Amino acid sequence: MEKTLTINGKTVRNLLEVIRNAGVELPTFCYYSELSTYGACRLCLVNVEKRGLVPACSTPPEAGMVVVTNSNEIREMRKITVELLLANHDTNCTFCHKSESCQLQTLARKLGIHTVRFKKMKKDAPLDFSTPSLVRDPNKCVLCGDCVRFCEEIQSIGAIDFANRGSRSVVCPSFNKDLSESECVYCGQCSRVCPTGALTPRSEVSQVWNALGKKDKKVVIAIAPAVRAAIGEAFGSDNETGNSAAAKMVTALKSMGFFKVFDISFAADLTIMEEATEFVERFSKGENIPQFTSCCPAWVKFAEQYYPELINNLSTCKSPQGMFGGLAKKILPDMYGIKREDLIIVSVMPCTAKKFEARRPELSTNGIQDIDFVLTTQELARMIEESGLSFNTLEKSAFDMPLGFKTGGGVIFGNSGGVAEAVLRNVLSKSDSNETDEFSFIRGEGGIREVTVKVGEKDLRVAVVHGLGNARKVIKAIKNKEKEYDLIEVMACPGGCIGGAGQPVYNGMATRNRRTKCLYENDKVLELHKPMDNPYVQQVYQKYLDKPCSHKAHEILHTHYINRKK
Repeated sequence: MEKTLTINGKTVRNLLEVIRNAGVELPTFCYYSELSTYGACRLCLVNVEKRGLVPACSTPPEAGMVVVTNSNEIREMRKITVELLLANHDTNCTFCHKSESCQLQTLARKLGIHTVRFKKMKKDAPLDFSTPSLVRDPNKCVLCGDCVRFCEEIQSIGAIDFANRGSRSVVCPSFNKDLSESECVYCGQCSRVCPTGALTPRSEVSQVWNALGKKDKKVVIAIAPAVRAAIGEAFGSDNETGNSAAAKMVTALKSMGFFKVFDISFAADLTIMEEATEFVERFSKGENIPQFTSCCPAWVKFAEQYYPELINNLSTCKSPQGMFGGLAKKILPDMYGIKREDLIIVSVMPCTAKKFEARRPELSTNGIQDIDFVLTTQELARMIEESGLSFNTLEKSAFDMPLGFKTGGGVIFGNSGGVAEAVLRNVLSKSDSNETDEFSFIRGEGGIREVTVKVGEKDLRVAVVHGLGNARKVIKAIKNKEKEYDLIEVMACPGGCIGGAGQPVYNGMATRNRRTKCLYENDKVLELHKPMDNPYVQQVYQKYLDKPCSHKAHEILHTHYINRKK
């Protein structure tokens, strides 16, 4: 049985956590509190009296321990370990995507490594550009196993794993195939936990710059809700409020040459109008229940691959990105007097799977994709830097109308539980004259959360899930008739979109919690909180869509799914 220590109700799993809580930052390469203990890198070695050198990550804390975390012997061992990693690593660091957040660089600097005493091991393995979401560079892999464990333990997929032995060991998809041939769902969490540049989001920055340079094109851009909660981190401003950061982004994007700047939160409001209506129809008829949300493309691909029998239970609503692209390509050409083919739409997303989603043939019209390019939060920050703009000193500007107005229900989409809460705001307001704008009982950090609320005479059973491993558990419970739900929100990334792989790289829960709090605070300060109260959404229905879930709405705002089971 694993020995643990509990402090104020919080379990401390190992000596490493005790030492860090004491203010000593031990170096690690393979340790994440959300993953199992691996103990491969040996950088967290400490000297325990009467025991000698032990790895702090896999040593349980005990009363009476006398621990030394820093000595000449320990420092030299850490240096040797990092030098060996550098000798087996592509050190073209100046143009590496992970240059600013590379743990290998950070450790080399902190340990005072100026030269590598070991022979360089040259690999020159080919890079994998097979997916629209991720790039895999085996030459930068240090075999820490973080990506392998996250994919298996948190996402329950196992798209990548160790292969071969000894000096020939690699991390790759099965049979060393390209990532596109594996069961990867492109959530990108492997790239988030990768300490080097071995796995990174695939950049579309150059394509967007090229589009901005075409005088015969109008380039519009739309920003996802979760982006505002994290963009400040890229510029050393963690305390930037979401609304303030969003206003500065508008100024930056206008300076960079974008024709119009919109808010994907508008499309999130639109998504709730459709999804809540669809759910009420299903719930009243008892058809295709439970209804699963469909705004997370990694979850949708996961369902298509592993549970195609549940495809009819997925909401047919496009994601906010999909709805925005379809609607914008429909109404903006007439609004601005341009041809549809001359309108280029860029979205800014916290997510790498959105790049894959934008390439789905279902999200196109007459062979033209609804969303032309997808930038991550990281890529947007890079473009702002390339523009020479000082983000922290920028003035604030407003989003363009009509697709820039949103309610709080659209903004909280970026948090786990936000979609379900926004649906409840609409559903309960219609059914029970409920004037409550906030349903905080559905919020929290748990990977699986359950609530039951009254809708008229019926009980509405809701589950909120983040992490695809948890989604698998919920589906298994449903199939075994252990659980019954009516509405299930699923997001692939821990914490929801705020924890997406396209966000600035983070390692601890504190950052994720701050982002979550940011979106809920943004919701509070907005004048409207229920998507049904968005006046511009109502105008769109009156002019273009008739009503939620109408035939016209289905043509533009809904989609279908495919069986990807192998």
